[in-house]
Amino acid sequence: MHYNGWPVAQGRPDPPRRGSNGSAGSEPETPMSETTTRLAPSPTGALHLGNLRTFLVNYLLARQRGWKVLMRIEDIDGPRVKPDAAEAMLAELKWLGLDWSEPVKWQLRDMSAYESALGRLVALGAAYPCVCSRKDVLTAAGAPHAEDGVFAYPGTCRGLYASAEEALARTGRPAAWRVKVEAGAIEVADRFAGAREFDLTRTCGDFVIYRSQRLPAYQLAVVVDDAEAGVDAIVRGDDLLESAARQIHLRRLLDIGPEPAYWHLPLVVGPDGRRLAKRHGDTRLAYYHGIGATPQRILGLLAAWSGAIESPREISLEEMIERFDLARMPAAPTVFTDADDRFLRGK
Repeated sequence: MHYNGWPVAQGRPDPPRRGSNGSAGSEPETPMSETTTRLAPSPTGALHLGNLRTFLVNYLLARQRGWKVLMRIEDIDGPRVKPDAAEAMLAELKWLGLDWSEPVKWQLRDMSAYESALGRLVALGAAYPCVCSRKDVLTAAGAPHAEDGVFAYPGTCRGLYASAEEALARTGRPAAWRVKVEAGAIEVADRFAGAREFDLTRTCGDFVIYRSQRLPAYQLAVVVDDAEAGVDAIVRGDDLLESAARQIHLRRLLDIGPEPAYWHLPLVVGPDGRRLAKRHGDTRLAYYHGIGATPQRILGLLAAWSGAIESPREISLEEMIERFDLARMPAAPTVFTDADDRFLRGK
């Protein structure tokens, strides 16, 4: 089956086979054999202390609760993907002692499930071709719903083109595909951050699910991959809370259920309050490994950041699994300080 030159498989992603959602703030337990989570690094850069802390908390919860842990490499981000970054991340996580079920899922190696999901959304009339550039969106959205620097797509291309081919012929631009959103709150019943509501018409508008390079966008790929793998427990940074609302919207359109349980954790930030990045110096795990920091020392800082111990000291992964308690996890962002850097350097 084709959508104007786009190869699209018929059918839809298989729904998750396990799991249930719970209300925010509660910790209902499902039988141990019924829960699956995933670590999902993106090889667009090196593994740094901020995303490492999130991966570690995910792993600790899985070990404590008997969840199955999958590994997925989210390598669909085109030119931003760095050569050999994924292999380096896997090696670094294993160096720290983390493990997971094989085989590793590589998104780019099989596009058929994403194409199938796109085909279903197009057939439902829920997706349409769009030729707007990022600049077009920012200009047009000047935005009636621009809040805190977030611009909602105003629906410029909705209903304009019958096909991607028509969009290309009329504008000379290759088309991406957007999914329609409607006004109304979508609740994310998060078990750490609490219940949050998002109106996608205000936060993002109709959003891209397939890029003009014929690659799935993050939101669609995550939904499809989690559904196929039966992932029903998702632990990640709270910068993705609004993304959870988008993914719930897609799951409902694709008739994929039940919704997974979510834990969105606060980020690690620099002294300026901004998320950890190059501007805060070299915070890569590889950097500290290279200057002699042991796994126990790295884990000791992350344990203190996660509330497992009061102050940084060397700690084994097994001790951290015993000591970690999600109830003691700080609810505010964690600040990476000069003292943390000195600890990792052994000073």
